[in-house]
Parts: sequence; C-alpha cells; structure tokens
Amino acid sequence: MNSFMMIAGVFAIATVLGHFMVGSKQFLKPMLQASFDPVPQKVMHCVFHYVSTYLILSAAALLIIGSGVWAGAGATAVAIFIALNYTIFAIWQVVLAVKSGIPNGVFKLFQWIFFVLIAVFAFLGVLM
Repeated sequence: MNSFMMIAGVFAIATVLGHFMVGSKQFLKPMLQASFDPVPQKVMHCVFHYVSTYLILSAAALLIIGSGVWAGAGATAVAIFIALNYTIFAIWQVVLAVKSGIPNGVFKLFQWIFFVLIAVFAFLGVLM
C-alpha cells in the first residue's frame, strides 16, 4: 500500500463530494436557471459533467494505485498524469481568482487548495 497515494485518493474523493454537493448547489443549478443563450448554457452543463467524470475516474485511479492493486510503470504514468492535471488546475484557479476582481477571490474560489493537496500527495506517492 502507498500511503501518500491513498491520501491523494481520499482528498480526491472529498473533491468529488464537494463538486456534487457544493458545486451543484452554488454553480450548476443557478447557471441552469439563469437566463442566457441556451447553447453556452448547455455547453457549461456538459462541462460540469465532464469535470465530474474526470474527478471520479482520477479519484478511483489514485485509490486503486494507492492500494497496490495496480502497480508498475503504467500506474506510475497515470499517477503522474493525474498529479500534473491537478497542479495545472490549481495554478489556473489561483490565477483566475487573483484576476477576477472578486474581493478575497483566492479564498472564495478555494478549490485550488484541494487540487494542491491531491497533486502533492500523488507526486509524493510516485516518489515512494
């Protein structure tokens, strides 16, 4: 078992839960109820679910790799890929939050914290 990878997986599961519980309530439902062009509205609806799929699959992969069920070069490559994705997600979240003009935007758009935790623990898991 790889403890760092399991911790990354647990943070990834927490991110999935937050995405569905908080994201649905604070983003998806208001966005779907807003009055704007239906094409971009449906695209954003799809994007929400594309993100959902990625979050679920990456959490599952991290937990499977962390448990030792999946090992070897392929598992390492997938873990690095996932860690790099979350690293880039975190960077973009912070950049967009800072540029947003929202007071305390970095704290209001807090998802980057979970992305950093997942990335750091996944990278640590790869090194171990």
